[in-house]
Amino acid sequence: MNILVSTIGQGLIWSLLAIGLYITFRILDFPDMTVEGSFPLGAAIAVINIHSGNSIFYSMILAFVGGAIAGLVTALLYTKLKIPVLLSGILTMTALYSVNLRVLKKANLSLLNNKTIFSFMQDLPPNFNIIVIGIIFISIIILLLSIFLNTEMGQALIATGDNEVMAESLGVSTDNMKIIGLMVSNGLVALTGSLVAQQSGYADITMGIGVIVIGLAAIIIGEVAFGDLSLTNRIIAIVIGSIIYRLILLVVLQLGFNPNDLKLISAIILAICLALPTVRGRAKHLLKRGIK
Repeated sequence: MNILVSTIGQGLIWSLLAIGLYITFRILDFPDMTVEGSFPLGAAIAVINIHSGNSIFYSMILAFVGGAIAGLVTALLYTKLKIPVLLSGILTMTALYSVNLRVLKKANLSLLNNKTIFSFMQDLPPNFNIIVIGIIFISIIILLLSIFLNTEMGQALIATGDNEVMAESLGVSTDNMKIIGLMVSNGLVALTGSLVAQQSGYADITMGIGVIVIGLAAIIIGEVAFGDLSLTNRIIAIVIGSIIYRLILLVVLQLGFNPNDLKLISAIILAICLALPTVRGRAKHLLKRGIK
């Protein structure tokens, strides 16, 4: 029971990463590799500040700001210096490895004997504090995003991703929209890193490896499972997709697979989810031909 509760809680926390990725990969149609650097950056900033005795919430705000600055760098490389999309993210991600090492001052740092945001609900049954914290953060982020995306600026952001040429013809500064989108996205990714680090009890400069696959898996599972939805409902579907993804990993581990193979398994799960619409479409086509 404790393992199941912990898995659901982790799904909720990691869904923040998926929501951040959704802004760039789906709304802006911007394949952003920065997240593999901004995730450990958020973890490093939060852990070093908590370890130094600073306020937990102050540390997490700094983590969000740090991630937003990382997103800003990628956006400026792409929009102002005209460096290709993928290369812009890779350059920032590579630079952040050194930045994270300087922030953390070592390869990893433990939060042993330090209070974290999860310490505020220690009276709850085991692992239920993760679920409560996850629900609180998810509710706030979904509410703020829903309000933002329904503003004039939010609609301009969506229009930029849908049809950049049309958006520009309507007077939208698409470069500014990309900058804002990447800053918000990487801010959320860094915030996720700060939460994951506190829940795990440490920060490590390599903890960002493969987080893109985790986030995309949650997005794809949510889309495949629930189909075409409104924007707010789609974000909620991503949260559910993140939980389903974590439950799939739990089942895989319970079946006796080596934990060292989790990255491989994550990639396979994502590949299967990406292939499902194509397989489903071909199956329907073959079925129609068979009926005729």
